[in-house]
This record gives sequence, C-alpha cells and structure tokens, in this order.
Amino acid sequence: MKKLFLLFMALFSLLAWPAKSAQTQTIRKVAPTFWWVGMENPELQILLYGDRIAQAEVSLTSPDVMLKDVVRQANPNYLLLYVDLSEAAPQTFDIVLKQGKKTTTVPYELKQRTRRGEDVKGFTAQDVLYLIMPDRFANGNPDNDVVEGMLEDKVDRTEQYARHGGDLKGIADHLDYIADLGVTAIWLNPTQENDMPGGSYHGYAITDYYQVDRRFGTNEEFKTLVDQAHDKGLKVVMDMIFNHCGSENYLFKDRPSDDWFNFKSQYVQTSYKTASVQDIHASEYERRLATDGWFTLSMPDLNQRNRHVARYLIQSSIWWIEYAGINGIRQDTHPYADFDFMAQWCKDVLTEYPYFNIVGETWVNSNVLVSFWQKDSKLAAPRNSNLPTVMDFPLQALMTRSFDEETTDFAGGLYNLYDYQTQDLVYADPMNLLIFLDNHDTSRFYVKEEDTQNLTRYKQALLFLLTTRGIPQLYYGTEIAMAGDKAEGDGYLRRDFPGGWPGDKTDCFTKDGRTDLQNEAFDYTKKLLNWRKGNDIIGKGTLKHYSIAKGCYVYERSYEGKSVVVIMNGTGQPVELDLTPYRESMPASQATDVLTGKTINLNGTLKLEARESLLLEF
Repeated sequence: MKKLFLLFMALFSLLAWPAKSAQTQTIRKVAPTFWWVGMENPELQILLYGDRIAQAEVSLTSPDVMLKDVVRQANPNYLLLYVDLSEAAPQTFDIVLKQGKKTTTVPYELKQRTRRGEDVKGFTAQDVLYLIMPDRFANGNPDNDVVEGMLEDKVDRTEQYARHGGDLKGIADHLDYIADLGVTAIWLNPTQENDMPGGSYHGYAITDYYQVDRRFGTNEEFKTLVDQAHDKGLKVVMDMIFNHCGSENYLFKDRPSDDWFNFKSQYVQTSYKTASVQDIHASEYERRLATDGWFTLSMPDLNQRNRHVARYLIQSSIWWIEYAGINGIRQDTHPYADFDFMAQWCKDVLTEYPYFNIVGETWVNSNVLVSFWQKDSKLAAPRNSNLPTVMDFPLQALMTRSFDEETTDFAGGLYNLYDYQTQDLVYADPMNLLIFLDNHDTSRFYVKEEDTQNLTRYKQALLFLLTTRGIPQLYYGTEIAMAGDKAEGDGYLRRDFPGGWPGDKTDCFTKDGRTDLQNEAFDYTKKLLNWRKGNDIIGKGTLKHYSIAKGCYVYERSYEGKSVVVIMNGTGQPVELDLTPYRESMPASQATDVLTGKTINLNGTLKLEARESLLLEF
C-alpha cells in the first residue's frame, strides 16, 4: 500500500505540473485600457500594474506592433511599455509576460481611429457654457447612489460635503431643459472616479483617470451622454486635473516610484501663491513651493517632470477625446503644474485635434498675470503655454460689485468694466477668455437669498456677460437666481438644483415649479441666450466701446456690416444722454431694442431710466 501511495503521488505531481507552469500573475490595471491606430503620434505608453511583474520578460504577439522600450520602476508591481504603432493595423494582440515558469497573457485592443481634425469641434466665443456639478444637478438613477465596495458608503443631502446622488442620467434626463435655455455647451465638473473616504463629491480627487465614477454611471453612459448632447446641438467640456490626484489613487498608494509625486512623495503644502511662477523677482524657493507643493494632504502633487507621469497624463486626455468625442477640456489649477509639461500637453492634444479647445483655470488676480498663461503671450515669450483659452477671474471679481455701485465718469460701477477692457492689449486673444459671473469655487452672483429681489442687477450683468468679448459661462442655477455664500462653505455654493431629486418639494426645471421671480430671471436668460445663439456679430465680431459719460456705458459689436449696440445706465437716477459721441456706431436714426421689442429713436438725446439697459440691433 505504501508503494502504491508513493506511485500515486508521483503520478499526481506529474499531472499537476503543467497547471503549475501555466500559473499566471494578477494584472490589476492596464492603462490605457485600449488605444487607436492612425494617431499623429504613433508611440503608446502601456502601464501594467500587477503583483511583482517587473522582472518578467515581455514580448508581443503582433508582428506590426514594435516594442521599443520596457521600463521598470522601483516598485516591482509596475511595468511601463513603450510601443510603436506606426505600422500597426486595428487588432487585438497579447502582451506576454514570462517570469520563470509563470506566463501571463494580457490581451490588448487597437481600434481604428475615427475622429480626425474637423471631426472634433471645440468651443469658441460663439458658444455659451453651462457649468454643472454632476453630484448636485439631478439624480436620474437612485440605484447607483451607493456602490458596494467604494469607500464612501452613503448619501446625505443635508450634509454639504457629502454625496447627494446626482449622476449622468440626471443630466441626460434634462438635456432638453439645457438646450431650451439657449446655452450651446455643457461643462461638467470632474466625472472620473473619486473613490475617497469622504468629501470628494466635487470630483477633484481622481483615483482612476480612465474610469467614470460608478456613482455617476459608466464609461459607456458618459459616451452616450456626449452623443445625446451633440444630437441636441450641445458641446461637452470635460474637467481634468493634472496637478494632483486623490490619495486613494493606486498610483499613489502603491506608487511606481517616489519621483512620481513632488517632494519625493512626501507632503509639503503649496503656498497657493502662483504669481511667483511669472514673478521676475521671485525666489526659486517660492516658485517651487507654489508649483510642487501639494494642494492638500489628500491630493498628492503629481511630478509632471517625470517623463512617464507626463505621458500617462497626456494619453489619458487624448483617450477621452477619441473615446467619447468631447469638445473641450477645462484644466484645473493650471498654473500649479509644471509650465513646460502643460505646454507640451496642449501642443500634443492640438496636434491630434486642431479644432479642439482647452481652457485653463488661471485664478490669479490681474489681467497681466492671466495673460501670461495664454497661447502666444508676449509676456511669457520666448516660452509659450500653447493654452488657447484662459479664465478671466479679474473680470469676474469686478462684475460681482460693478452692478451694485454708482457709476461716475472716472470711477465705480460700470467704469470698472470699461477701464478693465481698455487694457485688453495685454491678451494675445481677448476673444478666447472664459468670462463668468460665478462658478463652483466662488460665491454665487447673488450671495444672499434676499439679494435676489433685485433682478435689475442680474439683468444688467447678464447682458454685459453675453455681449462683451470672450466665451461666456453660466453656473447651473444662475438662471433661476440661486444664491450662495462661500463663507458658509463650498458645499453651499453647490446646492442641489430644485427638482432634480424624486420627491423634491419644488421643480425648477418647469415653469409651474418656479416662483414668479425665478420665471422672470429664467425667461430673461432664455431670451438673451437664444438671441445670442448663432449670432456672428457677438460670436465673431469686434468690440468698440466708449468712455463713460453721465454714468452710462456704450459699446458696439460689429461683423460684416451688421452691428449691435449696448447702452447701460449705471446710476440710480434717470439720465439724458447726448448721442453725438456715438454716431459712428449708430448708422440709423432708430433701432429695435431686443430686450423689449420697442423702436428706439436715436436723434439728439436719449432718455434712460435708472439702471436701464438697451440692446439695439442695426
């Protein structure tokens, strides 16, 4: 019996040997998950993350995909493959990892590129962006509010920093509302995965750059949402963050090497003083602290000077453009990242998609500092950011107070706006400025609820926003006079849109659900937006303005022989305005006011009531 037992065990070992030799290693991540042939840049970085795979011999089963380089990092759980696709056809091939008696095959798909040049149209000054925070707009699918296995396991609409349950389906369900309002593009705060323990409802702590957060939906749902938006004449702008990621991102928790993050992956707080980047007098210490310091402890600062990090980030943005067909990117905290990397990123994206647009969050406090970041800025020369559009935060700050103050011929009120725009020579392209009354990081245009009773203030501000130079952006809820004070917490600025959740007491997506005041604000917004839509005078035309007289601001937009003239009384009393100085912008003795439909006589003088505005078409 003993001999039989030993013979049996020997036979069992022989039979079991092939299964043992075919044992595979666990591959946890492949990034990007697939790619395309026919790209302008034929080189592809494929990041593999798995258990102790670094020492594996790597080969590819495709004869026309050339393995150029295999890069191993300090962490044995990573392999970085650089392949050349210049001769490759669409296919699925295997990446073969052989390590001793272990062999692992990783299937990889190459698709045919379908989006080229003119196929991807970016947003321009002909558009108006509508900014949405997905968690706070509408909950179309309550079943994905809590996803098993994710770190934050509840929703609580009473807590401003908790998740509230908004999702992609909620946005899709209200595309008709958005399109009917008259905007032409939606900008979504980040939709990529934020699998953090809490406080990441806003989306700015990404834990997987290639995955939509499952509480919002799936990658396919995102792609479908973009297609549905396009069908309704709406472009889609995607928010991205290259300066930092979430601390639960696998690239940080089990980082390839310490130099993937600034300060060797050790927390050092940024100063938030990004003016030091362009300050000719700044110390190197201050520059480094501003750009390499971490945004917060839970948002590690990526080192874009590491070429592998740089390629990973660049490819992630190109992946979303090609996969989903988005029309633009808004890049968060643009000046905090490495200048040369960001310039290369813009260049690479625009090489693949020449008609695409990128806007950087350039939150600095003067037009001179903002202008430094725009493509072809003389102030940055010989360096070039290659960033087409920058955010005009200084103008936003002026607009928050200019429609409250009394305007004189040399100060206050509308004079602020006139004076600021006399300095537009600092910009390489004033039409490529994103202009806005408020957004998810600022107090709303109406700070307190009681402020909303003064709709004249909003009407003047919106008229200016939609008729001056630049690309306007509206924040969701502005059209119904939502209020929010940053002093009460950022979550309060990002309140739920009324009617976006089953069981809401009011539904502001409908006329019957809005108050009379909300309907007045909504109707005015809709009227102006739909008038602006497709209007080349505003979207392409030049701006001519006149110095303030009797507290009034007059400016003209003109294009190919057609023009509109805006006249605003920035005072709290009636004004009689001599029209002689404006004759070159008023080619007729009368014009129709778009706002009221009335015919306005333009002979001699013009009487304006307190805070009255006119939008005249010629």
